[in-house]
Amino acid sequence: MATTEMTAPPQVQPGHWAQLRKRLRASRTAWLYILPAGVAMLLVTLFPYIYQIWMSLFDYRVRNLRFNLLDSATWAKYAPPFIGLDNYIKILNSQLAIENYDFQRLLAFNVTWTVSNVFFHVALGIAIALALNAKDLIGRRVYRSLFILPWAMPAYVVALTWRNMYDDRFGAINQLLAVINRTFGTSFPTSTRWFVVTQPPIGGLLSFLPLAFYCVLLANVWLGWPFMSVVATGALQCIPPELYEAASIDGATGWQKLWKITIPLIRPAMVPAIMLGTIWTFNQFNVIFFISEGNPFGRTEILITQAYKLVAEQRLYGVAAAFSIIVFLILLGFTMLQNRLTRATEAYYE
Repeated sequence: MATTEMTAPPQVQPGHWAQLRKRLRASRTAWLYILPAGVAMLLVTLFPYIYQIWMSLFDYRVRNLRFNLLDSATWAKYAPPFIGLDNYIKILNSQLAIENYDFQRLLAFNVTWTVSNVFFHVALGIAIALALNAKDLIGRRVYRSLFILPWAMPAYVVALTWRNMYDDRFGAINQLLAVINRTFGTSFPTSTRWFVVTQPPIGGLLSFLPLAFYCVLLANVWLGWPFMSVVATGALQCIPPELYEAASIDGATGWQKLWKITIPLIRPAMVPAIMLGTIWTFNQFNVIFFISEGNPFGRTEILITQAYKLVAEQRLYGVAAAFSIIVFLILLGFTMLQNRLTRATEAYYE
């Protein structure tokens, strides 16, 4: 006798919107909890971005500060004229009526400033973390507490301290050079005006970097390496010591252990730290503004200090808004690169 198999009818899967509504109903309580924080974030982040974009499309100056979108009585008298992308074009083509302004040079210096700082931050941070991670080091906790002080101190306090150290008459650096000359019979200059000298100390490809660059570089390296050292120390302490013991049994040298074990295993922690340090350094306002003030002749200016001066000195609010949007887009590119590198690093170790 022939038998027929009964098959269940195919189940209809709910659509995308139906699934979304179901998930929203299930997480309704969670959304209510985060709603106040979400509204606050929109007010303090999204609204300023929108306002900056709007302002960057207008010739917004001091006379337009009384303009109020909610007060129609101010529209005819104080409304700024719409100029579209003219502010962006003037910025990118170096057409601003500002002394010593050159966007290409400004961007090149900003990138050089960022890359050189981050390189020394990472190199010094990892080297000192390795030294402090030695088992037979006496006073390791004391050293770690002392070395973190530059990063823990307010950046503007550190910047003002270095500014005083570079004073050409009473600064500690020139006085130290004078002591060295008297002690060892050397002939170092003892009245160097660090932020006035225009002749570059290094020629060739680095001839666009004045002496002031190396002064602010030294100050910012001192300020920034402890952060990388803290991150590297935490990553080093997570490496199992058995790996080094096994490598020693196999005859690996210290250099091989560093490149085959240490560097690969601290990479997942260092990549996000490096990208975060890149964003911080790219926007490092305090060191540049308080130490060199962009001197000599704007050759140590970076994008963020130039944007500030457009507001504080030139009162070109529309141009400054466009400048800040350009900086935001550059940093957005850094952030996207960070996410890609982080995902690539995670996939490498999975």
